[in-house]
Amino acid sequence: QVQLVESGGGLVQAGGSLRLSCAASGSLFSIDDMGWYHQAPGKQRELVATMPTGGVTIYADSVKGRFTISRDNAKNTVYLQMNSLNADDTGLYYCYAQVVPYRRARYFEVWGQGTLVTVSS
Repeated sequence: QVQLVESGGGLVQAGGSLRLSCAASGSLFSIDDMGWYHQAPGKQRELVATMPTGGVTIYADSVKGRFTISRDNAKNTVYLQMNSLNADDTGLYYCYAQVVPYRRARYFEVWGQGTLVTVSS
């Protein structure tokens, strides 16, 4: 069983920065894609950034130039550096991963529990 544990959320003033972390634990062979989604209050969950192994990193237009996603594959961890935060960035941030349980297996998706980011103006 694989779990994702997020950390790094909190309260920050507009213009400030936060760094989110998400670590996968449990039995797995590899991770294909890891990324972050954002769910603002009263809205649907939306993609923030994704970083597939050996693929192209994708960012939502709203965070380009402000957020940076990175991975430490040795630690099965993904990070999200968030700069120049504004009130629209408030909400829950969910980590996800496409986990390959064993060699040549098809991946399955795992989600974190969410970490809350609140940006005060």
